[in-house]
Amino acid sequence: MKSKLINGLKEIEAQYDAFFIDLWGVIHNGVEVYPEAIKVLENLKKLKKRYVLMSNAPRPSRNVESFLTKLKIEKNLIKNIFTSGEAALKSLQNNSYGKNFYHLGPKRDNSLYEGLERNKKNLNEAEFILCTGFLDNEENSLNYYKKLLKKYVKLKMVCTNPDLEVHRGNKREYCAGALAEVFKNLGGEVVYFGKPYPDIYKFCIKKNETTLVIGDNIRTDIKGANNMKIDSLFITNGIHKKDFKDLPINKYENILKKYGAKANYYQEILVW
Repeated sequence: MKSKLINGLKEIEAQYDAFFIDLWGVIHNGVEVYPEAIKVLENLKKLKKRYVLMSNAPRPSRNVESFLTKLKIEKNLIKNIFTSGEAALKSLQNNSYGKNFYHLGPKRDNSLYEGLERNKKNLNEAEFILCTGFLDNEENSLNYYKKLLKKYVKLKMVCTNPDLEVHRGNKREYCAGALAEVFKNLGGEVVYFGKPYPDIYKFCIKKNETTLVIGDNIRTDIKGANNMKIDSLFITNGIHKKDFKDLPINKYENILKKYGAKANYYQEILVW
């Protein structure tokens, strides 16, 4: 099937039973919501189409729901959220990688191990590294983390957000995936939770449903859809917007090929 630029999701929605929709870069930019994307959710709800708001947020789903509510999204539109943090939480509860962990990430992600605080240790006592992102006082320096982690490559790192970066408003921010890359380059082993890895999809997929993945990140959203053999709609005005600005449609596939990915459809922004 040849990739197609569509004007609105309504052109193709009848082909699908379920929609896995990325949040950051598709529904909001971390600061404000995209009104046209909200209209998409409203229309899918009216049509009684199942949709999952699937995020690589390193926090439990309930925390992301609270964040979206603060962005003034109506609660009835955000009842079905599943995050990479939620998937990782199950492994923490099962002690899948050991009991004691070192939390590498900001304080705002502490909710991920709520109830397991006694298992949080320093690096010398930890059995694995739970990586949710950059420390609050070291948000920009990758060199700091190279020095911090180089003695601890024998530990396994659990990365709860495979994204390398996001846009918060107009500002780029590193994500946990960037630290996982540093750790891998030092010789460490990383276990990932979130897109494009299969587990997050397995929690959300239902048998006999035809599904469309909608996202703005080629590495995670589109590659993940490809890995699961699910159709995808790529939003060009997201994390890769510089690459697609003023680019003719016949050149889109060339960029996706660099990532070993392919999308079925394209939209600049998510529009009904």
